[in-house]
Amino acid sequence: MPGKLIIFSAPSGSGKTTLVHHLLGQFDELCFSISATSREKRGSEQDGKDYHFLSKEAFESKIDAGDFIEWEEVYAGTYYGTLRSAVEKLLASGKSVIFDVDVKGGLNIKRQYGPKALAIFVQAGSLDVLQERLSKRNTESAEKLQMRLNKAATEMAFAHAFDYILINEDLDTAKRTAVQVVGDFLNKA
Repeated sequence: MPGKLIIFSAPSGSGKTTLVHHLLGQFDELCFSISATSREKRGSEQDGKDYHFLSKEAFESKIDAGDFIEWEEVYAGTYYGTLRSAVEKLLASGKSVIFDVDVKGGLNIKRQYGPKALAIFVQAGSLDVLQERLSKRNTESAEKLQMRLNKAATEMAFAHAFDYILINEDLDTAKRTAVQVVGDFLNKA
């Protein structure tokens, strides 16, 4: 039986990556969709594990070839996207695929796969909470941080377009809710 798609989208700092990693430990049938990006590695990130790190030119070549299910130039010169071949291979094997993607990418995947996909928007509660979380990361300049916060304000306006809005004010509660929502979707015929 072909697998399903679980899409987690949210502004940076909402906790989507933490929730996705938690779910991967809870459901054996889930496989992580490793996104491609043209941004530089952060900290201990590894190519092929955290992202497929591509040059801007290589990414643009794959766009032109139609190799992505979704892609976006999230910030000037910085692309993110999902390779079609990798997702289709996992689905054909009967695995379900979980995505950690930006809001626009999540909605694009949902549009393409319809009822085979569950789109979950993770919301941190407020822009102040997001700013605090992003500042604690200590991974970017004040200018980049402000760009992320401006983008977050725009992305939060799209929450209503998702199948489910998961509020992440308390991580343990959010993890329990995520397991319940995803488990119900995976078990639905």
